[in-house]
Amino acid sequence: MFINWAAKEIVFKIVYYGPALSGKTTNLKYIYNRLDPGLRGSLVTLQTQEERTLFFDFLQLHLGEVLGRKPRFNLYTVPGQSYYAYSRKIILNGADGVVFVADSQRSRIEDNLESLLDLEERLIEQGRTLQRIPFVIQYNKRDLPDAAPVEWLQQKLNYYNFPQFEAVATEGRGVMETLRRVLHAVIENVQTRPTLRERVV
Repeated sequence: MFINWAAKEIVFKIVYYGPALSGKTTNLKYIYNRLDPGLRGSLVTLQTQEERTLFFDFLQLHLGEVLGRKPRFNLYTVPGQSYYAYSRKIILNGADGVVFVADSQRSRIEDNLESLLDLEERLIEQGRTLQRIPFVIQYNKRDLPDAAPVEWLQQKLNYYNFPQFEAVATEGRGVMETLRRVLHAVIENVQTRPTLRERVV
């Protein structure tokens, strides 16, 4: 979180995390295309060997002011492959909220677990934990034949009972609902934590 004093904006960073090809990029591209072009910045794409890393920012007018300033959000995806660990660490640094995009296929459960463990380790390195950051899980690819029951995925991945959404990102199902939940969680976190308020006022 940082403040753009000239624009009177408070800027939040939200990172979409998860294993390779789970749908992080698809989420961000859908969101980008749904937003008013006058309220969003350019979509920046960094091509890796197997997966793209995306970034864009947008202004959320309908949320009103946050601590007297307009909220702007920077959305990032991270590359999921294990050999991009350093890139994930850099992108995650300073994140105000995280969306974990899980691949619902049973065959990808180990990849999901490995990515979730990696996320926890990166946060611990920064002196934070999952319980202390706005966090939402999205179970993507619910339309595939191998999609596991949500109850089973909850037992395997959501041991802290975080908010969760089912999604088919290629169709836009569950994408905006996931985004809205993490946006509100981030704003609520700032407004209810005195230490964060003191950084703004």
